[in-house]
Amino acid sequence: MPSFAPRLSLTVLIAALLSGCAVHHHADTRYRGEVARVAQVQEGTVISVRAVRLQAQPTGAGTMTGAIVGGVAGSSVGGHRESLAFGALGALLGGVIGSAIERDSGQHQGVELIIQLRNGERIAIVQSTGEERFAPGDAVMLIHQGRSARVTRALAPVAPEATRPAPSPGQ
Repeated sequence: MPSFAPRLSLTVLIAALLSGCAVHHHADTRYRGEVARVAQVQEGTVISVRAVRLQAQPTGAGTMTGAIVGGVAGSSVGGHRESLAFGALGALLGGVIGSAIERDSGQHQGVELIIQLRNGERIAIVQSTGEERFAPGDAVMLIHQGRSARVTRALAPVAPEATRPAPSPGQ
């Protein structure tokens, strides 16, 4: 009968590697691809705020990892005949459990904002909950670049003369 320890070690290694595939995006995180790219900014007012739960797209990694772990663990039980049956049962149960773990670990809190832009247009945007909290009536900026966008608090207006360069000494 094959040794249980090498199978278990391989299974744990595969599970550890696949568990690193879970990605959580945060509202305060920026990607390297955004560096040095110009984004359009539109100002508006928050009309509505609603908490939402964000769910990651299932990758199948949880199901696969669970099935492998369950199959290896189940196949180490009993003799040859029993190990096949327990291996199949372990793979089935492991796949179900792995899928549930992947589904639950891929959830995080978000917010749906309805914003009225200065031109009167209304838009809806969903983003991860970050440090900023929004309420109806808040002045905000919609920052969009290509297909992605985010909402942040509006900056205080700057007087046009504040953006002109200071005169050089002697002028």
